[in-house]
Amino acid sequence: MAIKINDDALHALKIAFSYMPKAIEVTKYEYGERYQQVLDHIEAVREILLINDVDPDEVYGEIHPDDSPNSSY
Repeated sequence: MAIKINDDALHALKIAFSYMPKAIEVTKYEYGERYQQVLDHIEAVREILLINDVDPDEVYGEIHPDDSPNSSY
């Protein structure tokens, strides 16, 4: 079983994740030979967020509420 991180560390991870590129934006053209490593890093952060009951797709809106569109649901 994975261990959850404390609230301060989780908030810091959310901030960092909000500035990471979306996986769909990571291409070999843009990132060269390290594109797979970038994708692996994004997935590692997403996994930790999920372990901590955080929806990675909602993080940007939580961290940047004034810069995100209103929910459509």
